Amino acid sequence: MELMEMEMEMTSLGDDETIHVYQDSYDISVPQADTDTNNLEPYEGMVFESEEAAKAFYNSYARRVGFSTRVSMSRRSRRDGAIIQRSFVCAKEGFRVDKDNPLPRLKRPRAQTRVGCKALMVVKIQDPGRWVVSSFVKEHNHDLVPPDKVHCLRSHRHVSGSAKSLIDTLQGAGIGPSGIMSALIKEYGGISNVGFTERDCRNYMRSSRQRTLGGDTQLLLDYLRAKQSQDPAFFYAVQGDEDHCLNNIFWADPKARTNYTYFGDTVTFDTTYRSNRYRLPFAPFTGVNHHGQPVLFGCALLINESEASFVWLFQTWLAAMSGRPPVSITTDHDRVIRLAVTHVFPDTRHRFCKWHIFKECQEKLSSVLLKHPIFEAELHKGVNLTESIEEFESCWLSLIDRYDLREHEWLQAIYNDRRQWVPVYLRDAFFAEMSITQRSDSINSYFDGYVNASTTLQLFVKQYERALESRYEKEVKADYDTINTAPVLKTPSPMEKQAAELYTRKLFMKFQEELVETLTFSTKVENEDGVTTYWVAKFGESNKAYFVSFDVREMKATCSCQMFEYSGLLCRHILTVFRVTNVLTLPSRYVLKRWTRNAKSGVTLEDHTSNFFDGSKESLTVRYNNLRHEALKYVDEGCKSLDIYNVAMGALQEAANKVALAENNGGKVAVLNRTCGEDHKLNRNQTNTTSQDQRWCSQQPASEDDQDRKIHKLSRKLERAQRKCVLYRANLLSLLKDMEEQKLQLSVKVQNIKLGMKD
Repeated sequence: MELMEMEMEMTSLGDDETIHVYQDSYDISVPQADTDTNNLEPYEGMVFESEEAAKAFYNSYARRVGFSTRVSMSRRSRRDGAIIQRSFVCAKEGFRVDKDNPLPRLKRPRAQTRVGCKALMVVKIQDPGRWVVSSFVKEHNHDLVPPDKVHCLRSHRHVSGSAKSLIDTLQGAGIGPSGIMSALIKEYGGISNVGFTERDCRNYMRSSRQRTLGGDTQLLLDYLRAKQSQDPAFFYAVQGDEDHCLNNIFWADPKARTNYTYFGDTVTFDTTYRSNRYRLPFAPFTGVNHHGQPVLFGCALLINESEASFVWLFQTWLAAMSGRPPVSITTDHDRVIRLAVTHVFPDTRHRFCKWHIFKECQEKLSSVLLKHPIFEAELHKGVNLTESIEEFESCWLSLIDRYDLREHEWLQAIYNDRRQWVPVYLRDAFFAEMSITQRSDSINSYFDGYVNASTTLQLFVKQYERALESRYEKEVKADYDTINTAPVLKTPSPMEKQAAELYTRKLFMKFQEELVETLTFSTKVENEDGVTTYWVAKFGESNKAYFVSFDVREMKATCSCQMFEYSGLLCRHILTVFRVTNVLTLPSRYVLKRWTRNAKSGVTLEDHTSNFFDGSKESLTVRYNNLRHEALKYVDEGCKSLDIYNVAMGALQEAANKVALAENNGGKVAVLNRTCGEDHKLNRNQTNTTSQDQRWCSQQPASEDDQDRKIHKLSRKLERAQRKCVLYRANLLSLLKDMEEQKLQLSVKVQNIKLGMKD
């Protein structure tokens, strides 16, 4: 415990003595006084063999009574500077003095704890080895702390040697502070017998890590400084005192920051490396790219695991990612991490990793698993394979009743947190996972194969670079396979061909699997309030049905399985409805750019994935991407020959005219001749449209003629400007597309050269 002393010479008392005051001097505990005095109360004339024995006795007395102690004053001899008198007081003695401080006030100011209590014990030295109580005040002016809470008082919080050994062992096994405190409470028979709090445990673990890492943190800092000097876009930050490396370190290279702009919709704060397979207190921020591969968003060295440190870490990471929070985040099942996520990402969906919870289950339920070997399999089944909240709740209650576990504290705790880790409660949020019921959902650690139990921080600096290069090569290889290997189509469906051209190879394989499965499903139809609901079930499994609502006017479908909301790919149930209703191609709202082969082309992803699920209206960015996708079709076909070019340009100009007319009518399609009760269709020829305008205008009052002529004149100017914009945009998009293709081809060539060199 940190001992903060400020010595201040008060006044001279004779030739031999000077009073020294120690303010805010909280003592650490020392061995107890003799056992025969443990139940005594201090009294004047009481003798101790040393100053430390007197302090230990008064602290022991304070623990029994229910207050905390500290050293208040001491008297030193002017001859040799030796202490000749000590005053031990109640920690609530005196009053806090607010000093003038030009710095801004803290967000969380310290609570007032001083109330002017007069309780104290003063000891003087009479002879060597003889300290006598010269004054004792028993009465306090505040309530005393009951025995079950006295361990929270500062002077009584002490991590004993045996506790340190146990903490070191459990920390080495990858158990976090909360788990270690649970083990200590069980070992010592209650929190009051442990003798310290979880905060003290965290502080000791931090100091232990500092001792273990030694000078390696300085090597890491030197590496980060060198990287930043080479590239100013390289980001790193150190919490607290950078020179002493007392707290967490975070860094993100330029590629990680760029990756976040494309795939930052869902993030995992990967604390796998605190498990018993590793010794390195290291945690990367990761995501999933368009090939389903792990992608890096930054790294953290975890030295201090307090709530304040995690808040700093998340805020620093968010700043490095341009301040745009993710749609969802997955972390370990940790109370402190949860508090920090709630503070920094209030609008982000927070999920606990099931893998960590099931791993914790093996520890917390070891006796149950030993007695009932099939319990774990039944728990996995109840969590992963239930299709609705009602089914999960029923399965959970049945399971804990069958094994008589209703009073099990840990099971009750994870049940209370079920909305943050059980899949049926998370289906409405995007996590970029291919299946709501996938069994293998352990975090795909980015540095697997590069960090193991013997990896030191010094070695990790070298392995870090190798891991980045390896992951990049795998992404380039996946790009190459997507471009140069055409998938085998299994159906004559135009939708399958469309998906093969849009999605990356891995994502298409998953989509193809869902599409082929539609051939084994049947449907029943119910109509209500203009929305058609389809009862979809597999042949022979009518008891296990899914419900798909489909609005054909908006081409919007939702399924009770919520696979699209969870993964961003359409499920077999919606695809079955599309099949029976003759929807031949995928509506644009159901093609997420982050899963396509062009995920990293054009404008970076600035909108959240949640924009694809926000009701009937799509976001501005989504509409832009859809229009851009359709316009590129004209660009690709129109450049093949002069004749096709002229046709495509005419079509674009015609579309520009219609858009201009729609803008003049407040966004509505202008069918002007219908105002007179006629039922003619709007001609595509602009001359005919003009004559219709004139015919319509001639039937209007004369006072509106001038206004209509002005509108018509401005419309023509707008049309000309629009045609120019369309042409410029088409040329620009064509240029961007060529640049992306050249970039990809160069990457593939580099990959081939590397593979050739290895051979």
